[in-house]
Amino acid sequence: MIEIVEAGPEDWALVRDVRLRALADSPEAFGTNLPSAQALPEQEWRDRLSGPHATFLAMVDGHPAGMGGVLLADDPDVAWIWGMWTDPAVRGRGVGRRFLEALVDWATAAGRTPYLHVTEGNDGARALYVSCGFVPTGVRRPLREGSPLQVEEMALTRG
Repeated sequence: MIEIVEAGPEDWALVRDVRLRALADSPEAFGTNLPSAQALPEQEWRDRLSGPHATFLAMVDGHPAGMGGVLLADDPDVAWIWGMWTDPAVRGRGVGRRFLEALVDWATAAGRTPYLHVTEGNDGARALYVSCGFVPTGVRRPLREGSPLQVEEMALTRG
């Protein structure tokens, strides 16, 4: 059974655990790294789970098996989907698609167009995004300072 749930400040330890698993599993997929995330204090995790943005967990058979979020941009028309990750043990079971759909639904309910970044070489994620209606915008930038990898910006188009 797959359930997508929105996390709140009280879920900080669970979100932290999943985020650290994601960074350990896929260090080249995210704009931050494991040591930086490990160094964050509890209050920072709680603060990130408060406010106008949203963080979601994918629960598979009652266990946390994925995460990601939606960040409302300064531009009132844009929401950024960030940090999407699914545990390798449940990949191929439709978790990523269900998860992405929940993030998109949240962003569009807020009246925003969903955008995201995908790291070059992450072909599985890119294929999922394209199959769900995301298209490249033509914008690329470094994954993070000092990284040779680039991320490609994509935006959702429906019509």
